Amino acid sequence: MNNEFSLSGKVALVTGAAYGIGFAIAEALAAAGAKICFNCRGEKHMQDALKAYKDKGIDVHGYFCDVTKEDEVQNMVRQIEQEVGVIDILVNNAGIIKRIPMTEMSVEDFRQVIDIDLTAAFIVSKAVIPGMIQKGHGKIINICSMMSELGRETVSAYAAAKGGLKMLTRNICSEYGAFNIQCNGIGPGYIATPQTAPLRQPQPDGSRHPFDSFICAKTPAGRWGTPEDLMGPAVFLASDASDFVNGQILYVDGGILAYIGKQP
Repeated sequence: MNNEFSLSGKVALVTGAAYGIGFAIAEALAAAGAKICFNCRGEKHMQDALKAYKDKGIDVHGYFCDVTKEDEVQNMVRQIEQEVGVIDILVNNAGIIKRIPMTEMSVEDFRQVIDIDLTAAFIVSKAVIPGMIQKGHGKIINICSMMSELGRETVSAYAAAKGGLKMLTRNICSEYGAFNIQCNGIGPGYIATPQTAPLRQPQPDGSRHPFDSFICAKTPAGRWGTPEDLMGPAVFLASDASDFVNGQILYVDGGILAYIGKQP
């Protein structure tokens, strides 16, 4: 059974893995034996990430690449194939969120979120699928969200992108399942990362942030998730253990999507 979950010798590309959820997933894949590649757009993020991986004892390959630009992605994938090997595992993790009421949000802001959270996953998947077909297998993991299922105030662009990513996941499964390529998604719940830190900041009087209290009350587990909570699901979906799992979204949310909430 351990062999089913082994990623020994596999080449994994995790986009946006300089910190947070992407870093934790890359760390988990490395612990299972994968060779890790990741991208950054800026020099400081790259240097900070390389140091963080080195401190964890992980040998990684970092590439400068804007995943919303197809020519840069194609060049990065070719470089990875030459320097590390054909990509076996792709994790489309790069993403942003802009919390702006819809009627106050500019079209430019909306398009930026769609480009990074959805279009980039299309671009990178398109670039790696030919190599996976040639190799005879492949795993694509799209980092979706509870907003792939639910709406909430101020996140119209993010919800639209993550809902689209869910359907892109299912369509990649439909088009390329016959080539032994499995495409699934992970839908994190509310995860304690730098991105969500403002929602967990104590109030000036020392009380909990109202949103922090709201999320803990709505989650059967009674807490925010951690990046480490996503490690096991990522290894499962990247491994041979999930070879007959395709087109699915695995929600790692502490039970929030299953729960109507406490009676007032």
